[in-house]
Amino acid sequence: MTFDPHTVFLILIFAAVFTAGQAAIGLISVATQKRKMNQRLKVAERVDGVSALVMELRKQRGLDAAGASGKRLRWLSNLIVASGVQYDPRKWAIYVVAAAIVGGAVPAILLKNPLLFPAGALVIGLSGPIFYLKFMAGKRAKALGFQLPQALEIIVRSLEAGHPVPTAINLVGREMSDPVGTEFGMAADEIAYGSTMQEAIGRMAERCQHPDVDLFAATVRLQAGTGGNLTGLLKLNANTVRERHKMRLKIKAASSEGRASAMILTSAPFVAMGFIMISSPHFYGDVIHEPVVKWGLSGLGVWMFIGNMVMRRMIDLRL
Repeated sequence: MTFDPHTVFLILIFAAVFTAGQAAIGLISVATQKRKMNQRLKVAERVDGVSALVMELRKQRGLDAAGASGKRLRWLSNLIVASGVQYDPRKWAIYVVAAAIVGGAVPAILLKNPLLFPAGALVIGLSGPIFYLKFMAGKRAKALGFQLPQALEIIVRSLEAGHPVPTAINLVGREMSDPVGTEFGMAADEIAYGSTMQEAIGRMAERCQHPDVDLFAATVRLQAGTGGNLTGLLKLNANTVRERHKMRLKIKAASSEGRASAMILTSAPFVAMGFIMISSPHFYGDVIHEPVVKWGLSGLGVWMFIGNMVMRRMIDLRL
């Protein structure tokens, strides 16, 4: 059996490139994970004292000096805090203005209608940031549900080793990545700043706005009010949170086919219309100004929106 030297050389090149790619991906992943874990610690390095650290962390989350939401709209304040995005009004204003300009200029240029600029700028400038915050809040909530059982188990093992509860909470904030690491770290800093454990965990639940974190806060309040074995309660809490997370994954798997079908059926008309507009611009251009066509397309869009809302409601199960 003979081997072609050229083939062997190509195989070796492929193996070298593949290995280098895997190494680069591994280094990027490790660096990203390290940056996420050290995010709160970097803030601690820039400030002096626990009080300054607590105030800076609250400021970055859009909270006031007392740890409560500001004077903005209540739902917007809760969305900003739950998203975990650093709150910087000046940068946010620049981003909103830029998004509004782009959102207004794109349809005005593509459709050659300057009147579409204010409408597009208004829609994108208002809805774009809100959708982004909702996306980040959903992503953060998903990560919280996955990490919380691990954090509770760390607290349980620390308590079984004889550490006090504030030390166990601080251990989670120091060893785990975001978002759980930052949330428990802020709770530990508030305890060191003078708050009680119930107050610190309660503020953490208000920041996270997650049902599993609310269950953890209720467990802490129950143990503080009635006494009992906190270690056993947290073990039960961790098992409950893990089972709820498994149930969410089962629901997601069971509804994946329906969600995929909904996305395909929703995007198909827009994709088809886009191809038609590119390949034959006059297909709709000659009749798009007719009242029947306008009302017909508007009715189809409203009906599609209602159908998507109904399907979303059917698969939106909360545990």
